[in-house]
Amino acid sequence: MDKFGMHNQTESMYARYSGTGSANISKHQWITHQHRDTLAHYVADDSLAMLISIAEGESMARTKLNMLQRMQQPCGPPPVPKAAD
Repeated sequence: MDKFGMHNQTESMYARYSGTGSANISKHQWITHQHRDTLAHYVADDSLAMLISIAEGESMARTKLNMLQRMQQPCGPPPVPKAAD
């Protein structure tokens, strides 16, 4: 495959899946996508949620609720952009 065909496939992948990032995405945005995807997977998979709830000593519903709340800002607030001098 030539490099232009690969470029078109990459651009369509970026447009289709928001979590894949792009050249313009910041480190904080990228890691936030990764954490949200991971937490969403834990919430959707009952066996993983049960394992985490046993480890934390809480009910499965409480564990899922805590993970859903953490999905709002999984890595904390975004960093303040530096002012250009």
